[in-house]
Amino acid sequence: MLEGRDIISINDFNKKEIEAVLDKSEEMEDILREKKCMETMKGKILANLFFEPSTRTRLSFSSAMHRLGGNVISLEKIKTSSMAKGESLTDTIRMVDKYSDLIVIRHPDEYSAKMAAGVAENPVINGGDGANQHPTQALIDLCSIRKFKGKIENLNVTLLGDLKHARVIKSLAYGLAIFKANITLVSPAGLELENKTVDELKSNFGITVSQTNDICSGIKNADVLYVCRMQKERFKDLQEAGEMQNTYRITPELLEQGKDSLIVMHALPKVGEIDHRVDQTKFAKYFEEAAFGVPVRMAVISLVVVG
Repeated sequence: MLEGRDIISINDFNKKEIEAVLDKSEEMEDILREKKCMETMKGKILANLFFEPSTRTRLSFSSAMHRLGGNVISLEKIKTSSMAKGESLTDTIRMVDKYSDLIVIRHPDEYSAKMAAGVAENPVINGGDGANQHPTQALIDLCSIRKFKGKIENLNVTLLGDLKHARVIKSLAYGLAIFKANITLVSPAGLELENKTVDELKSNFGITVSQTNDICSGIKNADVLYVCRMQKERFKDLQEAGEMQNTYRITPELLEQGKDSLIVMHALPKVGEIDHRVDQTKFAKYFEEAAFGVPVRMAVISLVVVG
């Protein structure tokens, strides 16, 4: 179904394909739980090209490939590569493509992953391209919601924080729309999700999308609260980012105003937008969510390379 495919955007998937990934990830969970050895990727090499900082995405892709019996090569900084000598990203991709069977790339430029896919002969997976997309994180989020809630369809999901710059939010919003979830967008003024994306969600998927700057109203009827950090690295004014972050802070007291069954999710790292006391509450699911990164990426790798 996905064999040989590039994974650049969550829009590269239809509902059936997403469900196939989620079902496959459950198989991978069972294998991990039973500590079985796998040889699915024996003799295969994954190239991790990370030109922006990453902990979870880079390590979980590496872990996933090793768990599948494959190997990993990595390039993590421009200054340690021939790009420091002036080599273009395009030429770097062409060379790494010859050394590997699959490329995962994270780069600050939007559409860099699409460019990489255009020159590589082997599949390319987007590990985050600027403020554009992060498709495998969206798959992890959808997997988590299905695990915690038993379904995705018709849930009320609130996306809160810096919606303008967060690629995670854009990818997840489209993924939720595919499953006909109801979406509420909560952000400080000026950090709303771009109108083009909101219009596409409404017109292409026929779902309800609400927008507000008020945290309380956004939480009141939510089944899922998905929080994202202020993307300070994409702000021109860091002081402004810090001030906005302090006004959009999730506390246990605030969560008590929502449903008793509410869950709080976050792609991590969280850097102040969630009070540390929330970690110990029944609402917090973000560390469990992060753990799903390995089986979901095992599923993606195996489906893309082997089918």
